[in-house]
Amino acid sequence: MIFNDHSKLAGTHAFLSASNYYWIGYSEDKLEEYISTAQAARRGTEMHELACRLIRMGVELPDVRKTINMYVNDAIGFKMEPEVVLYYSPFCYGTVDTICFRKNTLRIHDLKNGKNKASEKQLYVYSAMFCLEYGFNPQKIETILRIYQNNDVFEHLAEPDYIEAIMAKIVAFVKRIEERSKEAEL
Repeated sequence: MIFNDHSKLAGTHAFLSASNYYWIGYSEDKLEEYISTAQAARRGTEMHELACRLIRMGVELPDVRKTINMYVNDAIGFKMEPEVVLYYSPFCYGTVDTICFRKNTLRIHDLKNGKNKASEKQLYVYSAMFCLEYGFNPQKIETILRIYQNNDVFEHLAEPDYIEAIMAKIVAFVKRIEERSKEAEL
């Protein structure tokens, strides 16, 4: 049999895909919830892309208490870099929303679009990755973490001991993953 050519779709997944088959048990109400969640995720991605462009161009937004306005204006004011990849290994890296390191102070800001209260744990992981990649001791720098969500700003002065604990876990887990990867090659 000669199959139809759908090569342009290779590596993609349909909204109602076979590999994510859970939808077959959904009611129409659950489908509506699934659609809303996917739309919110897409909107979040678009908001991050817009914020990144505005920050890179230095375009400040009106000074009002709106999440994206506060996030963009603060990033520009603190001269932060948007969408920076922090890399420890092929098994541990991530893209921070905005970051800067000046005068022995690490500053990491995160833009959140969801309604559920976000945790600063993701920002702690970024802090640990930064310290590992650039060779900083978290005890000898100040780390300020901010989450922008629901038209508010949540600032957290990071605990160096917690950053060190995450660093140790990253190092140990990456080592174990590397060992297991070598075992698989045998």
